Amino acid sequence: MEYAAIRHFADKNYCFALEQGRFLIRLEVKKDDAARVVLHTQDKYLPLRLADTRRAYPMKPAHSDGCRDYYEAEVEIDVICLRYFFEIEDRAGAVVYYSGHAFYHQPVTDIDKMYDCPQTLREEERFALPGWAKNKVVYQIFPSRFAADQDVPEEVWYQAPISHHADLKGSLRGVVRRLDYIKALGADILYLTPVFQSRSSHKYDTDDYYAIDPSFGTKEDLKELVRRAHELGMYVILDGVFNHTSVNFFAFQDVLTRQGGSAYLDWYYPRELPLKAERGITHGYKAFGYYGDMPKLNLQNRAAADYIISVAAYWIRECDIDGWRLDVGDEISHAFWKRFRREIKAVKRDALIVGEIWHFAGDFLAGDEWDSVMNYPFYFAALELAAAGTMRASAFLDHLGFMRGNLNRALDGYLWNFIDSHDTARFLHSAGNSVKKQKLAAALQLLLPGMPMIYYGDEAGLGGGPDPDCRRGMLWAESRRNGALFAYYQTLIQIRRRYPALTEGELIETYADDETGLIRMEREMGNQRVTILFHTREGAAALPELYGRENLVTGAPFSGCLGDYEAAVLVE
Repeated sequence: MEYAAIRHFADKNYCFALEQGRFLIRLEVKKDDAARVVLHTQDKYLPLRLADTRRAYPMKPAHSDGCRDYYEAEVEIDVICLRYFFEIEDRAGAVVYYSGHAFYHQPVTDIDKMYDCPQTLREEERFALPGWAKNKVVYQIFPSRFAADQDVPEEVWYQAPISHHADLKGSLRGVVRRLDYIKALGADILYLTPVFQSRSSHKYDTDDYYAIDPSFGTKEDLKELVRRAHELGMYVILDGVFNHTSVNFFAFQDVLTRQGGSAYLDWYYPRELPLKAERGITHGYKAFGYYGDMPKLNLQNRAAADYIISVAAYWIRECDIDGWRLDVGDEISHAFWKRFRREIKAVKRDALIVGEIWHFAGDFLAGDEWDSVMNYPFYFAALELAAAGTMRASAFLDHLGFMRGNLNRALDGYLWNFIDSHDTARFLHSAGNSVKKQKLAAALQLLLPGMPMIYYGDEAGLGGGPDPDCRRGMLWAESRRNGALFAYYQTLIQIRRRYPALTEGELIETYADDETGLIRMEREMGNQRVTILFHTREGAAALPELYGRENLVTGAPFSGCLGDYEAAVLVE
């Protein structure tokens, strides 16, 4: 048995409340090392001579990645504090007891050497996530390129490739005009990239956080968009660019004018004075990505932090938006995000807070900062598996297992799973314009737990290379749209809604065949049991044992075979 691979911490990822009185306890061991794992518990304060409170819970291997198995047990706790340790038996029959990060050859009897779970503390730390958002479908809109409220010549609207500076006249009223389209697709949440006043096309360099960019419309237009979306049962999330401003932002302009005498000098990170606005990678202040026209805010400064939080609260109060997506969230301190969450949730308790980070975001997802995150690890894995073909089917399952094994279970239905965005090349482009591969990627998004985020136009077959070409004008002309692809997205979303076992059911079985590229999952919830199949290669994958089952994707009995990059959802 590999002792060095055995890991447990009495913290929010390994010991947490699922609901009042019900807890999940998790243990990591080397992959395929354990034959049996048992969780032993007893009351911390009640002596055994008065009552035998000892309990034994068999733990099950709930998740796995390439190196580790994650064992879990659900425990009912109605005591002030629970003490516990683990019994681990390897494949050769050797048994070891693990507690307090130490190993023993006999059951642990000294409660001071056991792990500790204070019931009240853990329940108070339980994730409080907006119930309305769980497993909902997000539709991302780049407002300037999505829809206009006036006629735009086709040669302007459909230009490809497209530059940063192309003006397609997209607006908030244009989005309102197309709400029925988004509703028909099946999306639940609109996520708009920045709408505040800025001189750029992308708007990630804010001039005025309290003003809608005139090219998009007015505050009243945003109110109308939110109101109409709510009437249709949809929600609206705005993009908060709080890590940096533009050089035209009032505070930075004051620094340029007053230099060391400015009251806003400490809102930024000046390296030298006199300060001057500079483009390029060398300048006298910290900036986002070395872009001199995006000076970085110092949110350790109380006044700067107050200002940004006031902005976020203002738009919730003023326009009834439903939450924020937080740009470059990992470049801002945990202390700020903890405060941000407290104050924004005080304004709107069920506001959704979603961070942007391009790697595993576990340290921001402990329940006291963000509700969710743009799931870039999923994006990279889907790209390698479905577009490039460089990831094995088993490795993709390992990826999913790592995410589920290292995050609070509450997050299963909240991670934003996407296959492209305004920052990346379109998936269709990366997949060599293979619609079959895009359909597979869409299935990975929509048939797994989480919040799938569809980037506008993916469902219509919109292409485009890296930024800025990934921001072309939406395909509205019928002759330019892929109607079959749209119908496919519709079908998957409808299946997702009709069969909650897909997203909330217990994972009964997972299987991957690297030779055929087949991934198979079984989920069960109540009287629903579904078999989810993903074929990640060219050629055919035979599954004769499943012949004749209803295939929800095609609406016909399953032929017993999957073709190139096909997905299926089977029910008996």
